[in-house]
Amino acid sequence: MSIHSSLRSAGSGLNALRNVLKRHERIRHLMSQGRWADEQSVLGLPKIKQLRLKARKATKEKDEAAAPEKPAAPAAGAAS
Repeated sequence: MSIHSSLRSAGSGLNALRNVLKRHERIRHLMSQGRWADEQSVLGLPKIKQLRLKARKATKEKDEAAAPEKPAAPAAGAAS
Protein backbone atom coordinates (compact mmCIF):
# COMPACT_ATOMS: atom_id res chain seq x y z
CA MET A 1 0.00 0.00 0.00
CA SER A 2 1.34 3.46 -0.84
CA ILE A 3 1.19 6.80 0.97
CA HIS A 4 -1.18 9.41 -0.42
CA SER A 5 0.70 12.28 -2.11
CA SER A 6 -0.76 14.87 0.30
CA LEU A 7 0.73 13.00 3.28
CA ARG A 8 4.28 12.75 1.97
CA SER A 9 6.83 15.11 3.41
CA ALA A 10 8.70 17.42 1.10
CA GLY A 11 12.38 16.83 0.45
CA SER A 12 13.31 20.09 2.16
CA GLY A 13 10.85 19.65 5.02
CA LEU A 14 13.58 19.71 7.66
CA ASN A 15 15.14 22.90 6.30
CA ALA A 16 11.88 24.80 5.84
CA LEU A 17 11.34 28.09 7.62
CA ARG A 18 9.01 27.63 10.56
CA ASN A 19 6.58 30.27 11.79
CA VAL A 20 6.67 29.10 15.39
CA LEU A 21 9.98 29.01 17.24
CA LYS A 22 10.75 27.09 20.39
CA ARG A 23 11.40 29.07 23.56
CA HIS A 24 15.17 28.56 23.50
CA GLU A 25 15.30 29.64 19.83
CA ARG A 26 13.40 32.84 20.63
CA ILE A 27 15.73 33.59 23.56
CA ARG A 28 18.79 32.98 21.38
CA HIS A 29 17.37 35.36 18.75
CA LEU A 30 16.65 38.03 21.37
CA MET A 31 20.19 37.65 22.78
CA SER A 32 21.71 38.15 19.33
CA GLN A 33 19.69 41.37 18.96
CA GLY A 34 20.63 42.58 22.45
CA ARG A 35 17.00 42.59 23.61
CA TRP A 36 17.43 39.94 26.34
CA ALA A 37 18.28 40.57 30.00
CA ASP A 38 19.29 37.71 32.32
CA GLU A 39 16.74 38.80 34.94
CA GLN A 40 13.92 38.62 32.39
CA SER A 41 11.30 35.88 32.70
CA VAL A 42 11.18 33.17 30.04
CA LEU A 43 7.40 33.41 30.07
CA GLY A 44 5.64 35.97 27.90
CA LEU A 45 8.42 36.39 25.34
CA PRO A 46 7.81 38.84 22.48
CA LYS A 47 6.94 37.49 19.07
CA ILE A 48 9.74 37.21 16.56
CA LYS A 49 9.23 37.61 12.84
CA GLN A 50 11.17 35.15 10.71
CA LEU A 51 12.29 36.46 7.33
CA ARG A 52 13.20 34.26 4.41
CA LEU A 53 15.94 35.81 2.33
CA LYS A 54 16.59 34.63 -1.19
CA ALA A 55 19.98 35.12 -2.75
CA ARG A 56 19.78 37.13 -5.93
CA LYS A 57 22.10 36.66 -8.83
CA ALA A 58 24.09 39.78 -9.63
CA THR A 59 23.50 41.22 -13.07
CA LYS A 60 26.20 40.90 -15.67
CA GLU A 61 26.78 44.68 -15.79
CA LYS A 62 27.39 44.89 -12.04
CA ASP A 63 29.83 41.97 -12.20
CA GLU A 64 31.85 43.60 -14.94
CA ALA A 65 31.95 46.94 -13.12
CA ALA A 66 33.00 45.35 -9.83
CA ALA A 67 35.74 43.18 -11.34
CA PRO A 68 39.15 44.90 -11.63
CA GLU A 69 40.51 45.30 -15.12
CA LYS A 70 43.24 42.87 -16.14
CA PRO A 71 46.57 44.43 -17.14
CA ALA A 72 47.44 44.07 -20.78
CA ALA A 73 49.87 41.24 -21.48
CA PRO A 74 53.08 42.14 -23.33
CA ALA A 75 53.30 41.09 -26.94
CA ALA A 76 54.77 37.65 -27.47
CA GLY A 77 57.35 38.77 -30.05
CA ALA A 78 58.62 41.84 -28.14
CA ALA A 79 61.63 41.34 -25.90
CA SER A 80 62.61 43.78 -23.17
